[in-house]
Amino acid sequence: MEQNVGIVGLGVYLPKTKMTAKEISEATQGVWSEDAVINKLGIVEKFVPSGEPCDGTQEMGALAALDCLKNTGVDPLEIDAILCITEEWKEYPLTTSACYVQDRIGAKNAWGVDVQNRCCTCVSAMKLAKDMLLADDEISMVLVCGGYRNCDLIDYTDKDLSFMYDLACGGGAILLKKGYGKNLLLGTHLMSDGSVVHTCGGEIGGIRNPVTPETVGELNRLRLMDSVKMKGLLNTVSMPNWLHCIDEALRKSGLTRADIGFLDVLHMKRSGHKGLLAELGMSEDQSIYLENYGHVGQIDQILELKLALDAGKVTDGTVVSMIAAGIGYTWAANVIRWG
Repeated sequence: MEQNVGIVGLGVYLPKTKMTAKEISEATQGVWSEDAVINKLGIVEKFVPSGEPCDGTQEMGALAALDCLKNTGVDPLEIDAILCITEEWKEYPLTTSACYVQDRIGAKNAWGVDVQNRCCTCVSAMKLAKDMLLADDEISMVLVCGGYRNCDLIDYTDKDLSFMYDLACGGGAILLKKGYGKNLLLGTHLMSDGSVVHTCGGEIGGIRNPVTPETVGELNRLRLMDSVKMKGLLNTVSMPNWLHCIDEALRKSGLTRADIGFLDVLHMKRSGHKGLLAELGMSEDQSIYLENYGHVGQIDQILELKLALDAGKVTDGTVVSMIAAGIGYTWAANVIRWG
């Protein structure tokens, strides 16, 4: 009998605080108008940290995991492994987020690993979880969870970073089980292009450029180190790469584009979102645009799936495709048959 891996349930944590399009416009010192922030960047408002300890990156991942356990009724002792997708920007550098979650939620029987693939991490970790579940007889349930708040790293006066003004804050969790028999995770496809790996990131604070008295102000800032190279590549290949990942994930699932009922896609500029739906022959009603949430990094897919379930856009029989991309650069898509 062929084994399957299904999604038992989801959990989400969002802070109490939001930043509006008007506030983003003001932070850019008027370079971006409120109207442009809304209609071009696609941000009406976004979630940002409240300043309370509960909005720490590791803690948000744990709170989302606890929400997932509450929603599913699963005993944390049933979890065999934790793949933590918490971003590197967290409470304390060089600490293992999976171990934090393991202790925080009482998953004493689970071992944990941190997985890092930037905003592509959720889809990547789901594939890793499925592969682990099918390959290892001793693993029956895997928790994928994490927190994200890279909005802290954005300098709104840096015009090159306008495509990252949507970075937001929150946590998400998704629980996968071997032999679950429903909400099946089917095919996944990823592709990477490492030629732009050092074009975007934290320029100061690593081995190459240690912190000095002169550069301390640049610590904990995202920058484009080579905006021409990065944006040139993305403008050329992003849409074709996404479509290739979607088509390959569908092929591995024995499905076609016509079967997709809901597109679970990361937040991007408004025209890009509409363009991707148009390329797939889908209506705007077959997705949820996260204009009131922002881009919560690798949490977007979990958040949007929860919103879709709550809104009745995903029901038994719906074929869902999760779409992601992360700087580095990696593109990914998976296919889920709900119900």
